[in-house]
Amino acid sequence: MRCAAERFRRLATVQRWRGLEAVPPGWGRCVVTIGVFDGVHRGHRELIDRAVQRARERGLPAVVVTFDPHPAELIRPGTHPARLSTLDRRAELVAERGADVFCVIPFTEQLSRTDPAGFVHEILVDRLHAAVVVVGSNFTFGHRAAGDVTALDELGRRFGFSCDALDLISENDVTFSSTYIRSCIDAGDVRDAAHALGRWHRVDGVIVHGHKRGRDLGFPTANVACPPHTAIPADGVYAGWFRIGERRLMTAISVGTNPTFSGRVRTVEAYVLDVDENFYGHEVGVEFVARLRGQEYFDGVEPLIARMGEDVARTRRILTASGDALGPDDEQG
Repeated sequence: MRCAAERFRRLATVQRWRGLEAVPPGWGRCVVTIGVFDGVHRGHRELIDRAVQRARERGLPAVVVTFDPHPAELIRPGTHPARLSTLDRRAELVAERGADVFCVIPFTEQLSRTDPAGFVHEILVDRLHAAVVVVGSNFTFGHRAAGDVTALDELGRRFGFSCDALDLISENDVTFSSTYIRSCIDAGDVRDAAHALGRWHRVDGVIVHGHKRGRDLGFPTANVACPPHTAIPADGVYAGWFRIGERRLMTAISVGTNPTFSGRVRTVEAYVLDVDENFYGHEVGVEFVARLRGQEYFDGVEPLIARMGEDVARTRRILTASGDALGPDDEQG
C-alpha cells in the first residue's frame, strides 16, 4: 500500500478534481481534510499538514476537499465573502503543502439540504473512502450546519473512519481565520493580514487596458482586472511585488478611484519599477507588502507627480529592506 501511495505522489504533484464524478475508478482509501480553505492561511495549513502527515503514516493519498461557490453565496445570496484566493491559487498553495489531490465540490442547493449523515456518507464514505478525516474544531456540515465535530466523530465510528479535530490557531486573543484576514485587508492592514496568512496577501488577475494616464505622468501602470468578489485592500497606495510567471518585480500599487481625475470605477494599478514592458493580456499576481498612504485628492498634476515619485522611492526602500520577511515595517503608514 505504501509503495502505491509513493507512486501516486511521483506521478502528480497534485491532482485537481472538479466534482465527485472525477474520482478515478477503483479509488481506494485516503486521508481527507475538508473546508472552504479560502486563503489557505496558517490555520488551514495546520489542517493540510496534519492530513499529509496522517496520509504518509498510512501510505495513503492526502485529499483536500473544498467547495465552489462559497456556501454563503447560496445560503445567503448576495453575501459572498470577499475571496482571499482564486481556486487556481488555492490549488497551488495546497500542492506546496504536499497534498496529493485538490477536490472542488460544486456547492448546490441539493447539497445544502443534505443532512449531516447523508453529507458524510455521500462525500467522505461512498465517493472518497476516507480512512481519516482532519478538520478544525469549529467545523460544521450538513443542512443548516447541524453537524459538528462531535457528530463527525460519531459518524466516523459508524462508517469506519477516524476524526482528527485540531484547535484553531490564535495569538494575543486573535484567532487566525478567513474572516479576521478579510477585516484586516478591508482596513488596509496588509501587514497583519500577511502575519495570519503566512505570506503576503495577493490578488490575481489579467492585465487590461486603462486610461493610460500613468504613462502620460511618467509612471505607466498595469491595470489588474480581478475576478468578482476578490478581497482588495482599502483604497490607497501600497508597496508590493508583481508576479508574472517565475518573475518577482518591485511594484508600487494604487487602489481606488483616482479622485484627482474624478474617477468613479475602483481599480488596482501596479507601477512596476525598473521595467518597461507590455503586460497586456497576461495573468499576474500582485502581493501587498506595506500600505504607504490612503487615497488622496491632488489639486493638479504636478503635486500628484511629486507624490508618486515619493511613493516609488519608499516602495524601493521597503522592498529592498524586507525581502521575503513578514515582520513589522517601520515605513508602513
